[in-house]
Amino acid sequence: MSEIISQYGTILLALACVFGFFMAYGVGANDVANAMGTSVGARAITIKQAIVIAMVFEFAGAYLAGGEVTSTIRSGIINADTAGFDTNPELLVYGMLASLLAAGTWLLLASWKGWPVSTTHSIIGAIIGFAVVGISADSVEWGQVSSIVASWVISPVVSGSIAFILFLSVQYLVLDTEDPFANAKKYIPGYIFLVGFTIAMVTLVKGLRHVGLDLSFGESVFYSILAGFVTMAIGYYLVSKIEEDPHEDPNNRFASLERLFGVLMIFTACSMAFAHGSNDVANAIGPLAAINGVVQSGGVFDTQSALPVWILLLGAGGIVIGLATLGYRVIVTIGRNITELTPSRGFAAELAAATTVVIASGTGIPVSTTHTLVGAVLGVGIARGIGALNLRVVGKIFLSWIVTLPVGAALSIVFFFLLRFIFG
Repeated sequence: MSEIISQYGTILLALACVFGFFMAYGVGANDVANAMGTSVGARAITIKQAIVIAMVFEFAGAYLAGGEVTSTIRSGIINADTAGFDTNPELLVYGMLASLLAAGTWLLLASWKGWPVSTTHSIIGAIIGFAVVGISADSVEWGQVSSIVASWVISPVVSGSIAFILFLSVQYLVLDTEDPFANAKKYIPGYIFLVGFTIAMVTLVKGLRHVGLDLSFGESVFYSILAGFVTMAIGYYLVSKIEEDPHEDPNNRFASLERLFGVLMIFTACSMAFAHGSNDVANAIGPLAAINGVVQSGGVFDTQSALPVWILLLGAGGIVIGLATLGYRVIVTIGRNITELTPSRGFAAELAAATTVVIASGTGIPVSTTHTLVGAVLGVGIARGIGALNLRVVGKIFLSWIVTLPVGAALSIVFFFLLRFIFG
């Protein structure tokens, strides 16, 4: 048994709970706001409604599908064989504590400034930082790191391209026709099928693996097609109910049309929140589960450790409180400051982001929810002409993405040596 673990185990675990909650708070304030931003920006729902939807569905996603077993080394960033955790398990504890505190600090600053940054890249940057300086550069899986850097470019480009094509198709088939309302009734059920299918795929492929529903990719596709048809039937019913308002503003001939897309966006917002909660809660509780496993076993290192329910609840609670208290700042950036969104544009962005996550899951490319969503919103803006984008805001967002990894790493190194000094 490690002497430091036996002497300070309870204190280290208490710190891990505080830092894990702090990180979860940051995930809620920043990443959850990304999933809600398009719906709020398109005025399909209000910020208050977004917070309520996210509180219910993020919590449900994190609790029901957040995972029964979590890998103690997030995303295979550290090679456990060369890290020497068997002989010095306290190094892992210091490192994971430092990573949680570093990533949480950066997310708090970014959220306060309204910058949508990647929580995944924040925690990965922090883990790389402590591993390089605290253990050795050889202990880092550099191949994994290079694929993460590549995803900075790949994910926004893919989602932006899909959003661009989707919105152009909406313009061509519906908005730019002589009778947009009649054409909307004709084509929108097809888009609704796409929404149902894609969101089901996000949830099944990304979300439900750890809740005992380990479906194959083929089974996920089959159930998602069924979900698409069910959604299409509901959508068809809603389409038939909405009639064109003869008294609507002549300057806004799409008002009746946008009401339909608004209904769609409530559905996509709920599903995105569930899928996000089930997936990204791991950024906060993965390191916490690692520390809990080492402390409870008296210093024995294991690459897989059971995930107690209380850790899942702590992560889910932190996410909800973060969104409710600070999430509005990032929601405003994504939903209103990049480009002007309406329900038909926001729907294209949200569906494109979800589709990119599905493609990435199927091919194993590591992507960030944030990057895909911002890329999709940019794609919709570009489809309307480059003048529709606020390039100053876009520049700030890109800069915040680039500095996320090094800032997380630098903070983590400082906190790692501080913790080692205090307890060592």
